[in-house]
Parts: sequence; structure tokens; C-alpha cells
Amino acid sequence: MSSNQPPFGVLLVNLGTPEAPTAGAVRKYLAEFLWDPRVVDVARPLWWLILHGVILRIRPARVAKAYASVWRDDGSPLMHFSLQQQRALKEALSQQFGQDIPVALAMTYGEPSMEQAGKVLRQAGVNNMLVLPLYPQYSASTTAAVFDRLAKGLKACPHLPGMRWINSYYNHPLYIQALAQSVRDYWQAHGRGDRLMMSFHGIPQRYEDNGDPYPAQCRETAHLLAAELRLQPEQWICSFQSRFGREEWVKPYTDFTLRDWGQAKAGRVDIISPAFAVDCLETLEELDVENRHLYLEAGGREYHYIPCLNDREDHIRMMVELVMANTAGWLKTE
Repeated sequence: MSSNQPPFGVLLVNLGTPEAPTAGAVRKYLAEFLWDPRVVDVARPLWWLILHGVILRIRPARVAKAYASVWRDDGSPLMHFSLQQQRALKEALSQQFGQDIPVALAMTYGEPSMEQAGKVLRQAGVNNMLVLPLYPQYSASTTAAVFDRLAKGLKACPHLPGMRWINSYYNHPLYIQALAQSVRDYWQAHGRGDRLMMSFHGIPQRYEDNGDPYPAQCRETAHLLAAELRLQPEQWICSFQSRFGREEWVKPYTDFTLRDWGQAKAGRVDIISPAFAVDCLETLEELDVENRHLYLEAGGREYHYIPCLNDREDHIRMMVELVMANTAGWLKTE
């Protein structure tokens, strides 16, 4: 390895985002996202008819309106915070290793694509690549979809890089500590609620029945976070949000639980979403706006949303530890 050649590069991958908060851009994004069999495993001919005949005719305008309500001057929240993470991780790794460590960002759907990110790493001279999907808990619908998309992008590559893969980090001590500290910081600044809801993105119950470990990993994350915060069983709950379609999803449902709590006059609820590495539509619009209205209108007294870890220093430090633990040997020169 030449002296100016990096020992490895890191590929950060998140889900993706429309390019603009418009019905056309959202339609393009959803057409790619919802066509992935990892996301919706319905038989292709039937699903094509449902997707193009119904969903892509109705859903984009409504979703675009939701995106517009949280869109930033520099783009979507997911893109904004993902780019901040990329820059912060690159700087932290360069300080840790004493040399430049390339960090590229890719999206499973939309841009920057796997091919674009791969080109960035190739131009930097990377021969070894660590793939870090930004999903703390593994699911076939997210982490495995990253693998599929990366494999597709590498088909045209004449020389495959050495690759290692981080499958999940749902129980990593530094991840749990960062979550707990973000809650403590929020409580210090805004007071403490009566209950803490840990809301994770849901998947169909059928997926769990077929062996997807995601719900179990979410529940373990919630238990570890509750233990770190020294919460009693009645002070917290693990729930699941963002249902799509009519079939049963993993329970309990976040929105149904909030409605029941509001009707029971549960007092103040604090809510955090540990399944998301960065704030996005599902946190800033669904949790912080839509579910807030649901809870308060049902009779709840007070509702507080605790932001995702985003580019917090302790979150980036956890990523550095993940990289260090998974790149052993790549720093050695021959």
C-alpha cells in the first residue's frame, strides 16, 4: 500500500429521500422504494397493479405535503443530517487514525446512489471498504436491502474491493449510552415526562413470523435503554409506528397507544425513536406533529419529542468505535 493510499474507506448508507417535496419527486422515489421485494413482498404482477394503479396515483400528493412541512433550505432532513454525520465521522476517523479516511454516503433508493458513492471511494484509492448501514436494528426490509442494492451496483465493477459489513448495533454499549444521554439532556433542558415511549418503525407481523429479527432487536434496545435510565416498567413502553397497508404489523402500535393514553389522561409523554439514526419524515412529521395532535386531541396533557442522535458527538464516537472494531488488519502495510 502506497504511503498516500488510504487503508480503507467507509460507506454510510441510509434509506433515501425524494429530491424535492413535490408530488412528482415523491412519486419517483416511492416507485423505486415500494417496488423492492425486500420492502413489499407481494407477488410482482399483483403488486405492480396495486402500486401503479392505486398507490402512486393517490399517495404522492399527500406525502409531498408532509415532506414540505419539514423540508429545509438545503433539502430533506434525512439528507441534511446524513451529510452532517458523514462529515463528522470523516473528521473523527482522520483524527483517530492520523490519516485521511474516506467516508462516502449512499442511499438505497434515490441519490447519492451506490454507484456514485463507489466512484468517490475508488477515486480516493480505496481497496478495502467497510459498509455501515445506518440502521441500529437489522431487518431484511432495510439492512438486507442495502446488501442487495450494493451487490447490484458492484456488478459492473471489474475489481471488487475487500469488504466488511456491520449488520447491526442495536445493543452496542456506546449506542445505548448515547441514547440515554440524549434523553437525560432533553430532560435537563425541558423537564421530565410521566412516561417514555420508545417508538420504532414497524414491519408486518408476517415478517417477524418468518424469522426477521428486527422486532426482537427493537425490544432489546428498549429494555437496555430503560435499564440505563433506571426506569420502572410502568414508566416506559416499546411501540411500533408507520404502518402501511391493511395487514397486521408488529404491536403495540404507537398511534393506538397514544390515543389510549390520551383518553386515560396519562399526563406528559416523552417520545424517542431509536430505530432512526437521523431525524426524517417519520420522526419530524409523523411523531412530532401528527402523533402530537393525536395524543393531545385524545385528552393527553403534554407531549414532547426527543430528537434522534443525528451528529451528536457521542453518536459519532460510537460510529468510530464500530469502525475500529471492524477494520482490524487493514491498517497494516505489506
